[in-house]
Amino acid sequence: MAHEDVLRWLAAHAPDVAVIIPGPSTATVAEAAAALGVAPGRIAKSLAMRVNGAVLLLVTRGDARLDNQKARAALGGKPRMLDAAETLAVTGHAVGGVCPFGLATDVPVWLDVSLQAFPSVFPAAGSRESSVEIAPQRLADLVARGWVDACVLPEPAEEPAAASV
Repeated sequence: MAHEDVLRWLAAHAPDVAVIIPGPSTATVAEAAAALGVAPGRIAKSLAMRVNGAVLLLVTRGDARLDNQKARAALGGKPRMLDAAETLAVTGHAVGGVCPFGLATDVPVWLDVSLQAFPSVFPAAGSRESSVEIAPQRLADLVARGWVDACVLPEPAEEPAAASV
């Protein structure tokens, strides 16, 4: 039912945002990036967590990772990821399809500033096979309480040293 909840929510709040069903699974960042033909950073992953007893959803770019120190400062305490069952109960979405649309409860959504590096990002759409393409600011306007800086980006790949002859 989660995917249908997302479709209903989008129809009511953002009818111009189309759901993309590429065929292959979009359940992981790597699968979604491959299926959608985009860089992993453009996949908007939704992390369900508890901070100081309160549940929240943090949406960040796919190749970023939560930084404990930055997350504590941004969110006001140490984040603890929810398990799959609690994530489903709070969001209405199973892991692999968690998104900030059509949520089962009034869980606050925060967006990590790392999403702002892209003109558009691809969050899930309530199933392991669907997503949407949306500008980060539009995503913020639709679902977020605000922007936080809670993640670190991957180190850039080093160029191979030139071979000397």
